Amino acid sequence: MIQPPSRRSLLLGATAAAGTAMLGGCDRLGEADWFRRTLKTGEDANLFVQRLLLTERTLAPEYAQADISPWFKPNGTEDPPDKAYKALARRKFADYRLEVGGLVETPLKLSLAELRKLPSRTQITRHDCVEGWSCIGKWTGVPLSEILDRARLKSQARYVVFRCADTMDQGEDEGAEGDGTEDVSSGGNASPAMTKQSGGGEDKRDSGGQQAAEGSSASDDAPVRYYESIDLVDAFHPQTILAYELNGKALPVANGAPLRLRLERNLGYKQAKYVMRVEVVESFADIGEGKGGYWEDQGYAWYAGI
Repeated sequence: MIQPPSRRSLLLGATAAAGTAMLGGCDRLGEADWFRRTLKTGEDANLFVQRLLLTERTLAPEYAQADISPWFKPNGTEDPPDKAYKALARRKFADYRLEVGGLVETPLKLSLAELRKLPSRTQITRHDCVEGWSCIGKWTGVPLSEILDRARLKSQARYVVFRCADTMDQGEDEGAEGDGTEDVSSGGNASPAMTKQSGGGEDKRDSGGQQAAEGSSASDDAPVRYYESIDLVDAFHPQTILAYELNGKALPVANGAPLRLRLERNLGYKQAKYVMRVEVVESFADIGEGKGGYWEDQGYAWYAGI
């Protein structure tokens, strides 16, 4: 009896075919409207295949304690220079409040202590980065579904947007006061490896507080902060958590303290760090460049299922 191809073989086959096509004349293909439409079709196919072959509650593989990587590699921003974030970190996030708003009946502001009192989930899972590396870590946090249930979604709700503390692009304010902190990567970069920031001093050009992560879009001269979005299927998945612990200890700053998204059936760039606000929306078309996330605005796929 011939077995139907597995989901992974289907996706790998599609990826290999796309890679073969791209080897001969990437620049020329990249400029072609039909090729960009084909890439979008491939993203839609990835979403379709995963949703077809997996149920909404199918779990990503979970591992044993012995499988945990000795060091969980951080990626992207490792220590946000934004002064509002630095102020929170100095007080060990005692003043931190996760804001939940948008299309909800009951907006929320939750401290870390309050988040820790909510039902929690611990899972040992593998993080797969788009750059090709993987790590296994033990994550503890509150299921996103617990928070959304308490906020009570309105009927128009379709997506959940995560607003983050780390500035990715300082905008055009070249004359603002600085303290030697270098600008973070420009919006033209399209590799998460290029966004690495190390602690340094505060960025005095960032004058916002926690609410600075709330704005739906940045003006030409405003800082652009990291953001991500997922649909409600992924939002209510059992393994989708807002993690506050890694390997049994408080989440390190390099790995996204005080709170980061764990979205175990997706690639790493979807798993936003330094989450400040959860915003429920009907559409993300008017947020950023309208693609659903910072790296998506640079050309990455919105749906990154694995």
